Amino acid sequence: MNTPVEISLNSPEETQALAARLGAVLAVGDVLLLEGEIGSGKTHFARALIQSLMSVPEDVPSPTFTLVQTYDTRIGEVWHSDLYRLSDINEIEELGLTQAFDEAVCLIEWPEKLEQLEPPSALRVHFQTDADHCETRHLNFGWTDPKWLRKLEGTL
Repeated sequence: MNTPVEISLNSPEETQALAARLGAVLAVGDVLLLEGEIGSGKTHFARALIQSLMSVPEDVPSPTFTLVQTYDTRIGEVWHSDLYRLSDINEIEELGLTQAFDEAVCLIEWPEKLEQLEPPSALRVHFQTDADHCETRHLNFGWTDPKWLRKLEGTL
């Protein structure tokens, strides 16, 4: 794994701006694994990224209860998954998620539920809240696929 990159974002607006910059460099086949505690900003980030890719921004609800929401965007289909309620790894195949890893851009919340199905080329983004500043988020980016170094250059 490359040396992780850490950044701090001081407001929801900074988070939205980063999500839009990252969205601008994504392509079909890119997978982002969004990690962090409940309330750490994963869904806010995913929502902002997805809306930045829409020709006409629309509501982007949390997929907590549906497990997956899909969106047609200018770069292709985007899958937003929240695996928190996933009870069995076999449900991942039933959802079509492993196929989407190759055919769409995928944003996965609670990626530890993927277990051995986690794509090795994914970008891992860990979100952490700041105990002293409630709107501040610390993000840690990690990857093994060298494409992420190129994609993240100038984005973070």
